[in-house]
Amino acid sequence: MRAYISVFKMRLRMELQYRGAMIGGILCQMFFGLVLVAVYRALYDSKPQSLPIESVVTYVWLQQAFFRMMFGTDSDLLDKIRSGDISYDMCRPINMYGFYYARIVAMKLMGSLMRAVPMLTLAAFLPKGWGISLPASLPGFLLAIPALLLGLLCVCALENITVAFTMRTLDSRGMQGLLTMLMMTFSGNVLPLTLFPDSWQKAITFLPYAQLLDAPIRLYTGVYELSAALGVYALQIFWIIVLIALGNVMWNANKKRMIVQGG
Repeated sequence: MRAYISVFKMRLRMELQYRGAMIGGILCQMFFGLVLVAVYRALYDSKPQSLPIESVVTYVWLQQAFFRMMFGTDSDLLDKIRSGDISYDMCRPINMYGFYYARIVAMKLMGSLMRAVPMLTLAAFLPKGWGISLPASLPGFLLAIPALLLGLLCVCALENITVAFTMRTLDSRGMQGLLTMLMMTFSGNVLPLTLFPDSWQKAITFLPYAQLLDAPIRLYTGVYELSAALGVYALQIFWIIVLIALGNVMWNANKKRMIVQGG
């Protein structure tokens, strides 16, 4: 356990070095956030929806603030897979899946915090209807925090499944592109899931992608009642267990058939 805690701490400190990337990410996501808000406001002006525009705008800003959590990738690991240097990590007396799972959790956690805190602060000062709204209730806000952390564990498990495919193909673009498209669509990043047809809601909200940010945001905005929090946590934990188990199986299978060339 000490080894995993150590690699977690080292990756946290490493992320703190990328301040330039953090500033660039904040400016980029603020720009896209304002564009999306403008688009939704225009749509609401032509055809109002049952969901208040303030809730949709809040959804957009929370999605943009935690964009790094959703789509950050451990590029060092992908380079090691392509070059064959991952064979050195296989010699470590630890579980390789757990080693890189701890790395990706630290990377996404620190990267998200570095961007989300200043972004949400700026969004809070925007005019009403353009900026983020306060949570529906204090209990809802407090219940959304554990859901956000569980969503982080879930997205890291999905990331390691993507890496497992890369170990087989040696090219992350194909499968990673497909999984990224699914994640963007069914996590609510492209279109808030609350705006999907009601007949789709049960199926979409059951998928693992909805557990990443959609579920915490629904608790924050009050779309989910407080009594639904335990059910949300249970579904998130279910997908975390399933995805980690699947990822472990895939990584272990890859280790048995891995061939490293070079001298």
